[in-house]
Amino acid sequence: MVLNSDGTKKPFRKQKTPAPRSAPDKPGLQARSAAAKILAAVVDRMLPLDGALDHEHGNPAYKALGEGDRALVRAILNTTLRHLPRIDAAIASLLDSPLPEGARALHHVLAIGAAQILYLDVPDHSAVDLAVEQATLDPRNRRFAKLVNAILRRLGREKDKVLEEIGQVAPMPAWFIARLEKAYGRETALAISESQLEPAAIDLTVKSDPEGWAKRLNGVTLPTGGVRLAAFDGGIPSLEGFDAGAWWVQDAAASIPAKLFGDLSGKRAADLCAAPGGKTAQLILAGAAVTALDQSESRLRRLRSNLDRLGLEAETIAADLTKFEPAERFDAILLDAPCSSTGTTRRHPDVLWTKGPEDIARLAALQERLLRHALTLLKPGGTLVFSNCSLDPAEGEEVVARVLSDTHGVERLPIAAGDWPGLEAAITPLGEFRTLPTMLKMHNGIASGLDGFYAAVLRRTV
Repeated sequence: MVLNSDGTKKPFRKQKTPAPRSAPDKPGLQARSAAAKILAAVVDRMLPLDGALDHEHGNPAYKALGEGDRALVRAILNTTLRHLPRIDAAIASLLDSPLPEGARALHHVLAIGAAQILYLDVPDHSAVDLAVEQATLDPRNRRFAKLVNAILRRLGREKDKVLEEIGQVAPMPAWFIARLEKAYGRETALAISESQLEPAAIDLTVKSDPEGWAKRLNGVTLPTGGVRLAAFDGGIPSLEGFDAGAWWVQDAAASIPAKLFGDLSGKRAADLCAAPGGKTAQLILAGAAVTALDQSESRLRRLRSNLDRLGLEAETIAADLTKFEPAERFDAILLDAPCSSTGTTRRHPDVLWTKGPEDIARLAALQERLLRHALTLLKPGGTLVFSNCSLDPAEGEEVVARVLSDTHGVERLPIAAGDWPGLEAAITPLGEFRTLPTMLKMHNGIASGLDGFYAAVLRRTV
């Protein structure tokens, strides 16, 4: 019994359990915590990474960081997502039994730590210490702090062995590897999967004189007529020609569809899913009077800004394409349709974690509706190029085949491989474009590959 100083009985008070110590100022901890939260949003809730990393509307934990820590978060997340199947395999190989059901927060802490140890230039002790700190401060993970310490320390000790073992694991999700294998065969599917681990190139579409700009910017010319840059210091706006609007950034594959029209002098052309405007600019430079259509007014504002920098003009219309009925039909139409974007995983490694087979089916159905309507906007004798940045034939070849099978007065115009030296392998037997990330091999320190893209040229005959 405990008494007060006057001899009376002191009331019993339950002792509070001390709260776990907080270390919000520990260097790097907030960045790792933000990375784990965003990884959970991408993988568990299928939210796009670009949205989470937006400087104005992104994840609050990310927005609270300084620019140096933001750069670290981006590096950790891009690395983790690119290697996630291998990281999962590495963690599983060191566990005596699978993680408990519902331990997703713990999984993300381990994945973030493992990515740093296996693939990033971060000292192992720092990655381990900060992961343990994350677990300790999270009530969901506190009881697993010793496990986190043991797993990641062992991963550091056995790094070379683990990397060799997990090298046989495809770095893309199994569901998508299966679709690639069905479309292209096992060998090509695995090569595409590996290609997403390579740095994406920076390609420029130039208004004129690609050889001159390649020399000035220390790059090389491409079979598409663009320029590919070698590694350089500083940002894109610091490069010669940016302020003058002499060029714009556009992946080599993305520049192909607009080039399939050839000379458009004196013709009316429509870019029906136009923002951010790279293809619109190409159509203008090909000589067309261009109408740029997009459903989003905010995206059109970005398009207008881009065209202003380039000194180019187009009519812009914010409208739903399926309801768009112009007063006069067009000579040429570019429909770069919304898609799963699976051809862009080198730049957007979250794509395969935020999309699934049901999304591909839904988007393919949308593309077919858009294509059928777009063909009604074309003059007899006019040309339509249908394209998208998906690797899945369900969103490309199969859409066009269905439309051609039951649409009167529309034919495919085969693309000649001889017109595309250096990209002959991208022309299919039917005369369509199908670029793969494994194509366009480069040398002397220039990044290889290009986005996965599909394009077909159709003509209205009546």
